[in-house]
Amino acid sequence: MEDRLQLHVENLETMVLTGIYSEETHLPQPLRISMTVDLDAGERFAPDTPLRASKNYMDLKHAATTALPQGVHFTLVEAVAEHICETLFLQDARVARVEVRIVKLAIAEAGESIGITLVRHRH
Repeated sequence: MEDRLQLHVENLETMVLTGIYSEETHLPQPLRISMTVDLDAGERFAPDTPLRASKNYMDLKHAATTALPQGVHFTLVEAVAEHICETLFLQDARVARVEVRIVKLAIAEAGESIGITLVRHRH
């Protein structure tokens, strides 16, 4: 079994053009996005290990916010998750697996979480 380093970003809220119903397609919707990214881990992390031995957490945040194309309507939140996965794979060859969880905040009626999880592995 290979050693892995997992990085997490939880509960990032962003506005995205998504939806299939007419009331959803003209305005951005609030999404709550969480990600887990598996990296090939080095042998050891010492106190003076530089950042390049890991991955900047801001790269994950970027993939779920500013890397999403402005003005593009994603019919399904699954496509939003797919775009995030592809962005993370392109950013860093060490990314072995990406898990993206998306909750559609606008459709919750009593605080429930309604959404999807997409897991992709580098091929």
